[in-house]
Amino acid sequence: MTYLGAHLSSAGGFYRMGKTALHIGANTFQCFVRNPRGARAKAADPADLGKLRELLEKNAFGPIVAHAPYIMNPCSRDEGIRALAERMMGEDLALMEHLPGNYYNFHPGSHVGQGVEAGCRFIAGMLDRVVRPDQATTVLLETMAGKGSEIGGRFEELRMILDMAACREKLGVCLDTCHVSDAGYDIAGDLDGVLAEFDRVIGLSRLKAVHINDSMNPLGAKKDRHARIGEGTLGTEAIVRCITHPALRDLPFLLETPTDDAGHGEEIALLRRMADFKVSFR
Repeated sequence: MTYLGAHLSSAGGFYRMGKTALHIGANTFQCFVRNPRGARAKAADPADLGKLRELLEKNAFGPIVAHAPYIMNPCSRDEGIRALAERMMGEDLALMEHLPGNYYNFHPGSHVGQGVEAGCRFIAGMLDRVVRPDQATTVLLETMAGKGSEIGGRFEELRMILDMAACREKLGVCLDTCHVSDAGYDIAGDLDGVLAEFDRVIGLSRLKAVHINDSMNPLGAKKDRHARIGEGTLGTEAIVRCITHPALRDLPFLLETPTDDAGHGEEIALLRRMADFKVSFR
């Protein structure tokens, strides 16, 4: 089954997001569990989360993804910022235990001049302190565009975090099509080659989810500007090849394109139609 969804607003609660996902033709979704640009979080509502669990099971949803706030930087030079990241992730993972078997995705952060190795050690150390061996949530490191001192623009950087972390059995990777293209991986022109490189460096068994976004920028731009499907430099055909690729097609695919719920519904319908008919591009 192809799992297609989008990033949805968490306003109104988790159950409402599930209903919105169904309305736009999705069978997975992504959301923030707190203010994406702040530290505040609402208390978990067990009744609301229970209703969502029932809806997901009844409608055969694929895994859903909670996204960490953008302000979280676990490899900051500032000890206080690192401590805040650790607290937020710990709280978010506690909430996700109400939705067992799903994913929590985060941007590895920026080392701000300390160097990649030092940054990776901070990230791995935080993960080992907040990830519990008995938790039911898999934590995903996201592939990044590689702008500035951002960690995650190269597969080797994510591998370094995985190697440093003792809790690696609870860790995976979320691949973002815009990010990897902006980082210099030719996902539009050589998807097989990019996946072979990912497998060599990290291992495809670690790949748990895919953000499907077109890019406003050319290959290797290191900019990270998402575009709607078919309106960027990757193109619809490249995205369809991703969601129908034998190594990827059973994963949850999440749109983070610059549009609203109705626009995401249109993109999901287009991609599902093209994937179901197994359109071949030359």
